[in-house]
Amino acid sequence: MTVHRLQINGLDYAVTEEGSGEPLLLFHGFPDSARLWRHQIPALVAAGFRVLAPDLRGFGATARPADESAYTLGTVLGDITALLDHFGVARTRLVSHDWGAALGWALAAYLPERVHSHIACSVGHLSALWHAGIAQRRLAWYMLLFMQRGAAEDLLMRDDWQWFRDLFGHHPEMDTWLADLGRPGALTAALNWYRANVGIETWTREGWVLPRVRVPTLGVWSSGDAYLTETQMVSSAQYMDASWDYHRLEGGSHWFMLDRPRDVATLFVDWFARH
Repeated sequence: MTVHRLQINGLDYAVTEEGSGEPLLLFHGFPDSARLWRHQIPALVAAGFRVLAPDLRGFGATARPADESAYTLGTVLGDITALLDHFGVARTRLVSHDWGAALGWALAAYLPERVHSHIACSVGHLSALWHAGIAQRRLAWYMLLFMQRGAAEDLLMRDDWQWFRDLFGHHPEMDTWLADLGRPGALTAALNWYRANVGIETWTREGWVLPRVRVPTLGVWSSGDAYLTETQMVSSAQYMDASWDYHRLEGGSHWFMLDRPRDVATLFVDWFARH
């Protein structure tokens, strides 16, 4: 695959490109990079898509600005529009996961003219996530830890990253994650996504407010997700003004694109073929 090194909004960005045809943008989340999609990209290319998969700011081979405010969703949306313009893409299909899904929902909500259709993995519409109830808040306890600047880094890295390993279930991708996060400033940059977007000082009475979405969307949630409830994904339907589909994937963790690679690739290709 081709990895481009671009200057986007003053930052060095790494963007993987493969294939030709209709554009398809892939957004990873925490603590990943574009590598997350390595099992799905060949199938998507074979289906006729031109895949663009950036390492989002703070992750992978992309720059890691020190300022927390550099990681707000609004700021990163500016990167994405600049990226689309660079590649001459007026409108794209989109697959997103985790923080990338929060970004994907925001792109579809605020700039629907740039998104043809969207597959949101694991994370639902942010308003649905906010209103998902106490069960979701219990699963998201670790976000309170991530808010503790300096202390969170120390705890997560202590004893050869034991807390981090335990928190994320000793997933087979662990060595790759730790190789990335162990670089200078990388763990703080990744945690800054939480600090810039989840801090209680940014909450309103309505919590996380996002406009209704006018882009056809598929929500995918896996039954083995230890961090997100099914409710927050299913209730995203309440915030749609376009077609909404939901797929419950039995088995597989939060990172089901790694755990169930062939099934997920087939799901993506088939849904886009119908939309």
